[in-house]
Amino acid sequence: MDSITQMVLGAACGEAVLGKKIGNKAVLFGAIGGTIPDLDVFVGSLLYANEIDGMLFHRGFMHSILFSILGAFLFGWLTFKLYDKGKRRGSTTQKDWILLFFWSLLTHMFLDSFTPYGTQLFAPFSNYRVAFNNIAVADPIYTVPFLICLITLMFYNRKNKKRRFWLKMSLGMSSAYMIFTLVNKVHIDSVFESSLQTEKISYTRFSTQPAILNNILWYGIAETENNYHVGFYSLLDRTNQFSDWKIIPKDRTISISDFEDIKDLAWFSNGYYNAESLGDGNYLYKDLRYPLVKTKEGYKAVFNLRLFETNGRLDMKPFEPEMEDFNYTMKALWERLKGK
Repeated sequence: MDSITQMVLGAACGEAVLGKKIGNKAVLFGAIGGTIPDLDVFVGSLLYANEIDGMLFHRGFMHSILFSILGAFLFGWLTFKLYDKGKRRGSTTQKDWILLFFWSLLTHMFLDSFTPYGTQLFAPFSNYRVAFNNIAVADPIYTVPFLICLITLMFYNRKNKKRRFWLKMSLGMSSAYMIFTLVNKVHIDSVFESSLQTEKISYTRFSTQPAILNNILWYGIAETENNYHVGFYSLLDRTNQFSDWKIIPKDRTISISDFEDIKDLAWFSNGYYNAESLGDGNYLYKDLRYPLVKTKEGYKAVFNLRLFETNGRLDMKPFEPEMEDFNYTMKALWERLKGK
């Protein structure tokens, strides 16, 4: 999920492990631990000159279970050595710090696996991306109450019982909401499958996920031999059916036979994509897993990659979400969320 949410979850882990011993400093170190895996964005840019390689590095090894174990020992040992000095000597143990980083790292990996982007939990042994698609990459209903509870507990002394109460509140509410999104996902899949049958769409597979910032409005995409069929459904709709159907023809004028990089991008998109030539060695790659957004010109894919040929390979320009009028798109999202 977004970096703020990961910092909040990591902070809660820090409080759970070391809050009684070092108070708010545990919250700070936990937040740092919850941020570390996302530094793979910067590591990838240092390791790879090609932007596609750098993008594919994100949510790879540094988001794996193995990294959470190795990182816990490394960062735990290093932090203990730096912290256990002077007046602080003996106030914590190396085991405390290893546990703090283990839980802040591991929960980061698992939280990301609930999003459509997914994460390679089993790297480097497998590149399988675990993605349950039950929560958006940014969802304030998950994050804001969590954050408020953590801020509240920081005003209490580390030995005050109310501090533990607010920690339990934060973890309880966030976990309850996550369970709701998982149950909701099962319901949405059922609604989408029923809608496909109603529309008489003979599909080979389908995927659903929530629109950004909420778990009420959902997007579904079904693949057929020649097209993708996409639709939307809000829990506030009067009928249990997806609507606003759009047909997106499969447009793959460039393929794996042209560039091996297309194979990697197709893996990244779980096979839901279009790739077309724009001429002069430029290409447009559309990741169709993510919900189309409504613009003044109609519905458009937002996760578009601008590719270009260089040294026999494809590279890409820095990614920018394609929303010409952000306010219009957000207003349209809100109107559709309210149901129809």
